[in-house]
Amino acid sequence: MLIRFGFDLAYELPAPTPVLLLLQLRPELAQRLRSAEEIVLRPDVNREEFLDSFGNRCLRLLAPAGGLELSCRAVIEDSGEPAPIVADARQHPVSELPPEVLRFLQPSRYCELELLGPLAWPQFGGAPPGWPCVQNICDWVHGHLRFDYALARSTRTAFEAMREGVGVCRDFTHLAIAFCRCLNIPARYVAGYLGDFGVPPDDSPMDFSAWMEVYLGEAWHVFDVRHNARRIGHLPMAWGQDASDVAITTSFGPHTLRRFSVTTEEAAETFSTGLTSEEIRRGHDGICGPRC
Repeated sequence: MLIRFGFDLAYELPAPTPVLLLLQLRPELAQRLRSAEEIVLRPDVNREEFLDSFGNRCLRLLAPAGGLELSCRAVIEDSGEPAPIVADARQHPVSELPPEVLRFLQPSRYCELELLGPLAWPQFGGAPPGWPCVQNICDWVHGHLRFDYALARSTRTAFEAMREGVGVCRDFTHLAIAFCRCLNIPARYVAGYLGDFGVPPDDSPMDFSAWMEVYLGEAWHVFDVRHNARRIGHLPMAWGQDASDVAITTSFGPHTLRRFSVTTEEAAETFSTGLTSEEIRRGHDGICGPRC
C-alpha cells in the first residue's frame, strides 16, 4: 500500500530565533519513499541538516521575526501488514546486550525507574520473560490509564501518569517504557505518523503519535501501548530515551503556534510517480488534534 503523509505548521516569533526541527522520517525509511520528503519553509531561510546522537534527522535554522511556515507532503510504500507478533522473542541478559542498546535501560527525564522499580517487580516479575512480559506490561498500562486529550500535560512523567491514571499516547508510552527498563528490557520512545489503517475510522483530528520499541531476540519490536493492538503503518520520525529527545520543534526563544495540521492517509497509485514542486507548495488539507 501507499501512504501519503505530511504536515502544515505555522509559528509566530517576536524576534529572530534559532529553531531545531525533528520532522523528517528516520533514515532507515528512505528507500521506501515514492516521492521526495521535502520540507518547504516560508520564508525560505537557510537550513542545516545533521544527524543527532540517536541518528534522527534534524534541521537547524534561524527563524526570522514574524511568521514561519513549514509544510511537507510525501508518499511512502508500506507492506500494509500489522506490526508482527514474535511471541518467542527472548529477553537478553544485560551482559549480552550490544553497547548501543544499554542507554535504553537507563532512567530518563520522564521515566523514573527509582520510583517505579519497587512496583514493577511485584506486578510483572512473575510473567515469562521476553515477549509475554512486555505484552503483560502493555495490557496493564492500557487498562490502568484513561485516555483524555483534554488533560494532556507536557510535564507529566511516567510515575505521575500511573498515580493520576490518565494521559495521552506519550504517557502510555512513558509508563510502559519505564516498567520495561525496570525489568532490564531495553525500551525506546518513538514519535512519528500513524494513520487509521485496518481499523474503524476515527472522526477526531489527526496528530503525530508515540509508541515504544523494545529490544528482544536481537531486534527492535513495535508495541503501541495507547491502542494495545498490532497496527498498520507506523512511520517513525525520531526515537530516543523519552519524549524529551524527540521534540518535533525546539525553539531557543519564545514562539506561538498558529497552525498545526497533520495528514496520514492511504494514497492512490497515481501518487506513486511522485509529487511536483507545485503540489508540495500547495500543501495538504489534513487537520490536527487529539488523535494521540
